Amino acid sequence: MLNKFVVIDLETTGNLPKKGDRIIQFAAVVIENGKITEKFSSLLNPKKAIPPFIEELTGINDDMVKGAPLFSEIAEKVTSLLDGAYFVAHNVLFDLSFLQEELIEAGCEGFFGSVLDTVEMARILYPTADGYKLSDLAEQENLNHDRPHQADSDALVTAELFLLLLERLASLPQLTIRQITQLSGGLKSDLQQLLDELADTAGEMREQLPDSIEVYNDLALKKNSVEVGLESEEKEAFYPASDEDKIEMIKHGFQFFEKRSGQFQMMDAVYESFQTQRNTLIEAGTGVGKSLGYLLPIAYFSKLRNLPVIVSTHTIQLQEQILNKEIPLLAKILPFNINSVLLKGRNHYLSLEKFHQSLMEENDNYDTTLTKMQILVWLTETDTGDKDELNLSSGGLLYWNKIKDEPNVFLQNKGWQERDFYYRAKNKAHAADIIITNHSLLLSDLKGEGSILPAADFVVIDEGHHLEKVASQFFGYSLDYLSSRMLLGQFGLYEQKQLFYELEKLITSLPKQETKLIHAFELNQLMIDLTYEMDEFFKLIALYAKTKLSNKKGINRIKVRLSDSDSGKEKKALVHCAERFSFLLKDLHSAIIERLSLIKNGKKALSSKEDNKIEETYTFVNELGELRNTVNNCFIKETKDVKWIEMDIRAPQNITTFIAQPAFVAEQLKEKFFRAKKAVVLTSATLSVNNSFDYIMTELGLDAVSTRQITIPSPFHYKDQVQLFIPDDLPEIKSVTLEEYVIAITEHIITIAEATKGRMLILFTAYDMLKKTYELIKESGFLDEYVLIAQGITSGSRTRLTRNFQRYDKAILLGTSSFWEGVDIPGEDLSCLVIVRLPFSPPDEPLTEAKCQLIGTRGGNSFTEYSLPEAILRFKQGFGRLIRTEKDRGIMFVFDRRIVTTKYGKSFLQSIPEIPVKNGAIDELVEIIPTWL
Repeated sequence: MLNKFVVIDLETTGNLPKKGDRIIQFAAVVIENGKITEKFSSLLNPKKAIPPFIEELTGINDDMVKGAPLFSEIAEKVTSLLDGAYFVAHNVLFDLSFLQEELIEAGCEGFFGSVLDTVEMARILYPTADGYKLSDLAEQENLNHDRPHQADSDALVTAELFLLLLERLASLPQLTIRQITQLSGGLKSDLQQLLDELADTAGEMREQLPDSIEVYNDLALKKNSVEVGLESEEKEAFYPASDEDKIEMIKHGFQFFEKRSGQFQMMDAVYESFQTQRNTLIEAGTGVGKSLGYLLPIAYFSKLRNLPVIVSTHTIQLQEQILNKEIPLLAKILPFNINSVLLKGRNHYLSLEKFHQSLMEENDNYDTTLTKMQILVWLTETDTGDKDELNLSSGGLLYWNKIKDEPNVFLQNKGWQERDFYYRAKNKAHAADIIITNHSLLLSDLKGEGSILPAADFVVIDEGHHLEKVASQFFGYSLDYLSSRMLLGQFGLYEQKQLFYELEKLITSLPKQETKLIHAFELNQLMIDLTYEMDEFFKLIALYAKTKLSNKKGINRIKVRLSDSDSGKEKKALVHCAERFSFLLKDLHSAIIERLSLIKNGKKALSSKEDNKIEETYTFVNELGELRNTVNNCFIKETKDVKWIEMDIRAPQNITTFIAQPAFVAEQLKEKFFRAKKAVVLTSATLSVNNSFDYIMTELGLDAVSTRQITIPSPFHYKDQVQLFIPDDLPEIKSVTLEEYVIAITEHIITIAEATKGRMLILFTAYDMLKKTYELIKESGFLDEYVLIAQGITSGSRTRLTRNFQRYDKAILLGTSSFWEGVDIPGEDLSCLVIVRLPFSPPDEPLTEAKCQLIGTRGGNSFTEYSLPEAILRFKQGFGRLIRTEKDRGIMFVFDRRIVTTKYGKSFLQSIPEIPVKNGAIDELVEIIPTWL
């Protein structure tokens, strides 16, 4: 057995060893018998200049390596360290490829031993980690990592992480280890060899499973922990009506509590709303303490009335923050126990039965193999079976679609039913006082497709400004080529050995009987025709979009509205094709249903594998029916929905999305949602426009007379914390071309960045402008020493991009859409906010265009009634990114001159707290920055 591991880390001049990039620092840490026995590191002379970005990243400059040895001078030491050892690294293929090049150039043999990758191991053994960068994992495991991107520090932290990973591996049930060993042949590293050696060491030792683990049907699972209510001596609960009562109560939970009068005002407003059964809108500024502001009163209300309360949010992050941070704080304060649960849609939960079945399937790709291993480990630690706990790759998410929970047709094995994560969550929700969910699930009962949430007459909607948009999507339809193609691919042609093949095998195994089933050959031909018609259908959608495209230079991502009044030949061809596609979908649906009925009524006892395939086929048939329903609603039935096509004109012409949504959902929300509840509290930091709630109430169908409207200002002293600068030497946005405007703002961004030393968030309203600005900054070379992070260009989610931005001192983050809100970067990490354009929706954006037309038809002013208030709310959300705590200071730039040159511009300024505003040339404005920050 190999008992020696050498953990390697390198710093290099770039990413491409074959194109001349070289090592500038080498570090190795030797582990033998579970202990670190040797460390070695050296700076190296790369015989070329170190790029500015690498210098900023590593802190290593040309002077530091001038007198350092060449790699050839330490090559012998490196080969002796690696002799008879596993080569271990964080992203091992990167370090190995560099080292091989250098070793061969130095006249040594390359390394051809076993390799282990701590990224791969961490993905498997820490399936719920937020990220797999070394710094992320070091933070998670409380490892001291004070000099990231320096090889000696990185190698030591990787070695410490590797030892922890070995510990985690050894702690797993032997069944789980055996299962991941069987799968590990499909990995990129030699983990299988290590696992085999561990298994040999364990030998025939009888395993004693920990009390928290059970084995069911060859799966090691964390036992369902039955939550027993604590028998505390609960005093009779009375809502703390006075400030003194609230302070006295909250002091029990917080050693240092500072009274926030706005938070107390919100508590009373929420409690009164539920007591008097009256809808309430509460705009609560940043820093009010909104979550506790509604959680405390609803906890009392639920306790005193013995009624459940639903809390709905737009984002998963806020749901999890409420459950994992705010509720535990609340529990410390309350004189009684409160039962809270987070409930998500069914497809968020794992089906144990489907996963168990999928483990028997072979020929997996790398992502599927890795995800199976992640889930095997995760099952030993999860209470919820909720996908959002996992950190899955994009390939892992595709695999999840095969194993997610779905309504089952046949009665499941009773043991699986008892352990079903979705039913467990649903049962907990029905026994809970506070049910936390999202806006989509909150609205799901409105379609009348069976209740998911428990009945509740009292609701708090946080992030309430999103409710209207979520409702539009919820009441609408969406159709895209890739999803449709993948759906048909699940059934496949007979020779592709997918569900079709499995179904026919079952049919032929049944006792012979008289049937009117169409022959397998005909069904195969139907699938060929359907796939062809689907391709044609999406090609025609793309063709229609291109014929209606206005010639906008440089715009690649487009939205084109499909007008009901259009009677052109392209529209007619598209509708005829939709009819043929729908007809074939119906034929396939009928043919499969007939086959399933035959199997269901047959006398043959089905194996669990056959049972599983039948359930999979029923799920496919349901989705097929939904696809046909969507095609009919979008193209064949006459509806009042706004319909449009979204596509990237550079992509293949059948890679398109078609969307249909109602322009206004106020009436549906009023009749189906608000009237069905006794009291709803909507809250957000951005609900009012010019100190009025009229806009949001109109959008949501709320009545101004019966709805209470409350504004609770932020406790921050904005006048002392932020200044607004408006440069007067930029062109009017509509007076120049996109390219000219990008050149002008790029020059200003460079000037500002040099004054603020980065720490900038730049908000755009369109991706194309963001991309052109990013490219021009890069091309200029003026900000080479800064880390540029751009949404849609730099890979990663919003959370990951934000975390990377906070990691570097000289960082600039360019964002659009989702970055206007929900990004929380407190302290000095963010000192400057730039708003490039006032955030009006483009007038030709389909939903905007339709809303404006409808407002105009009824004699209204679409600009003042819709476009302006929508832009003001977005502007307020953008402003809210800058000051997150009472100690933050910052500068805000608005590049759009319309904020001072138009009558409506002052509406934007009046929508944010009163702050100093300065107009002037950019050179004058940046001189103020150093003294202010």
